[in-house]
Amino acid sequence: MKLTDVLIKPVLTEKVNKQIEKKRSYTFIVDRKANKLEIKKAVEDFYGVNVTDVNTLVMPGKAKSRFTKSGFINGRKPAKKKAVVTVAEGEEINLYGEI
Repeated sequence: MKLTDVLIKPVLTEKVNKQIEKKRSYTFIVDRKANKLEIKKAVEDFYGVNVTDVNTLVMPGKAKSRFTKSGFINGRKPAKKKAVVTVAEGEEINLYGEI
């Protein structure tokens, strides 16, 4: 798997911002097939930081339904994989752009 395909997007929520301040842990949506070593290498290459720890979790797809003129439509949201990446002491990733 190419490293450009591993990271899909960073997660930017209030909970993640607290994790960044307290534990230096950043959360990314990653490809479902990516393993921890590929995630670590991709973050180190793209952001130029040293990664000390990678934790992964798979968020299961959710069932969704909606009502339309022709009746109910049932479907599923796709499952996704998250990676929580902890960087070395004194390093940080600027997710909000260049300041």
